[in-house]
Amino acid sequence: MSQVDVGFLEECVPWQVESRLFPSKVGGKPAWLDLKNLPTPEDLQCSVCSKQMIFLCQIYAPYEEDENNFHRTLFIFVCKNKDCWQYNKSDTIKVFRSNLRRANDFYPPECPEDKPQPEFNPQKWVELCSLCGCKAEKHCSKCKKAAYCCREHQVIHWKEFHKISCGKNEEDPYEQSSLLFSQWELVIEPEEVKQKKVDIQKELESYERLKQQNKVGTMAEVPETELHSYAEKDQDKEFLNFRDRISTQPDQVVRYERGGSPLYIAKDPKPNLIPECEVCGGPRQFEFQIMPQMLSMLKQYDLDWGVLLVYTCKASCTKEGYKREFIFKQDVSGNLK
Repeated sequence: MSQVDVGFLEECVPWQVESRLFPSKVGGKPAWLDLKNLPTPEDLQCSVCSKQMIFLCQIYAPYEEDENNFHRTLFIFVCKNKDCWQYNKSDTIKVFRSNLRRANDFYPPECPEDKPQPEFNPQKWVELCSLCGCKAEKHCSKCKKAAYCCREHQVIHWKEFHKISCGKNEEDPYEQSSLLFSQWELVIEPEEVKQKKVDIQKELESYERLKQQNKVGTMAEVPETELHSYAEKDQDKEFLNFRDRISTQPDQVVRYERGGSPLYIAKDPKPNLIPECEVCGGPRQFEFQIMPQMLSMLKQYDLDWGVLLVYTCKASCTKEGYKREFIFKQDVSGNLK
């Protein structure tokens, strides 16, 4: 069995998750790896409503044996419009992969110093949206300095910050809009596995108790302390396995196992046919998954997923720019609702 690493949220200060430190992080603005060839605003539009998606998280996951993937990061974006989200549908989520050689245009080949560096500024290479941190193609018509990816983000930024600071050069580069998810560092460590005997009758009783309290519904409505209290009703045994596997580390928000197997939360559906890489045509493999606990930790109760499964090009092909990868959303079985 391959090694599974799990990720937890840890408080941080903004400079600790800047691009130059190659972070794994959740929320805030993306810490882009390649600072020139970013996804366009159109690339980051929701496939349902066409509004701009918001950065959810990124994982730094280099191929240590491959010079072309000396630096490698995966980025996930989601739509925050709850009306777009559908049961077991992934249209509201996108994942992109970026890779760089050790010798590149943006970062020195030496190990970065873990301390503030005010002189580091990604906008030396690309203009970024003042609100969300994605590629910008519009500007404030008054000061011509603040940049935006779309009209909607310009309006929000004006109301929250720019109305006061326009033309005064007083904006805080670390300011964060209420539209974004709260920012955390994502700390990765080996999984702890504890074998545990399950009392099926007790689980079923817990299920019935939650049902009577109207707490059996979406995963986002259930605190992580009660996550283990769900049980299955004969038709779906995957959830019990899921619950038992995470019981020793219930606050995990990510599970990473490149080339391994997902930890499913339901019997069906499963991604039996993984599309080939859109760039090189090669096969994809499972790399990591995002857990439902992330929503609870971020205090996001309008959105909902069971698990988000990410599959990436097995060869991690190295065409310039950000490569789109495959993501599959599996929700809690309808038998548990």
